[in-house]
Amino acid sequence: MFAIGKMKTFIDLRSDTITKPSDEMLQAMVSAPLGDDCSGEDPTVNRLEALAASRLGKEAGLLVPSGTMGNLVSVLAHTQRGDEVIMESECHMYYYEVGNISAVAGVIPRFVKGHHGVLIPDDVKKAIRGGNIHYAPPKLVAVENTHNRGGGTVTSSKVSCDICDIAKDRGLFTHLDGARIFNAATALGVDVRELTQPFDSVMFCLSKGLSAPVGSIVVGQRDFVERARKYRKMLGGGMRQAGVIAAAGIIALETMVERLEEDHINARYLGEGLASIPGIQVALETVQTNMVYFDVEGLGLDSVSFIQELEKRLVKASLRPPTGVRMVTHRHISRENISYVLGVVEEIAKFRSMPQ
Repeated sequence: MFAIGKMKTFIDLRSDTITKPSDEMLQAMVSAPLGDDCSGEDPTVNRLEALAASRLGKEAGLLVPSGTMGNLVSVLAHTQRGDEVIMESECHMYYYEVGNISAVAGVIPRFVKGHHGVLIPDDVKKAIRGGNIHYAPPKLVAVENTHNRGGGTVTSSKVSCDICDIAKDRGLFTHLDGARIFNAATALGVDVRELTQPFDSVMFCLSKGLSAPVGSIVVGQRDFVERARKYRKMLGGGMRQAGVIAAAGIIALETMVERLEEDHINARYLGEGLASIPGIQVALETVQTNMVYFDVEGLGLDSVSFIQELEKRLVKASLRPPTGVRMVTHRHISRENISYVLGVVEEIAKFRSMPQ
């Protein structure tokens, strides 16, 4: 039985994007040396881009306002209009990026169903079609690690290498949507470069579990990054004194990576606690990082109704209709917060089981 206790403010488990910058980040933003980044003259941006490239084992980096833009400029830099991009069927690049790869880049997605979002190399190999006048020419394979809709699941370095080897053998480029790639590396207990090395390009977010207020980074070979930089400008992502953003990103990389393990431990505690509550279904095999997906159909509720019940008790979560819910742990969520949330869910479940 979980105790609820008293709570004065919301416990916000909607996403790790709601994290606030640390005091050290705010201080760095105030004192950051600045210049015109569009001219390559912002020293703080240049330092962040070099640091990110080094951390991920690539030649160069590019600061972009968002992960969505980072993925898009990467697709634009690798492909031409009418090309085909092979991707997992529920990946973020398809599901949550407003159709930009087709609407803006003019490429066609070819879907491969993964196992909880993790692609199987043989299935990727089968999806790469040979030259035929009727087909969009395959040009890029995109992998998401961790995989959001898969439950925050992790793709191993071996699977990543196998997929990239297949793509390279067929003359295709590879891109890693690594929005939470440091979560993946933490879960696997490996250096992040083991997961990024085989890919031609990588995007990762500073503004999720790493707690920076805004920004993502694209890394790759220098010539690729320069093409991506041109597309960033075309899309309106060229920034001026962007060192005020980059300063927080530097602190994020230097201070926030090692603490991600705490988020994973809290997510596991949350997942196991939810699984013990009658009427709640949790696929615990997917609780590998900082996300917990669960289903409330057994309570006789849909997602909207369940979240309304949570909010009455000062808890926020994300919808996954019709009966799914997502909770994400992050720097502002403590073990005590998780215990309170479990008590709230248990209370809702008990109320639903009472004769009406």
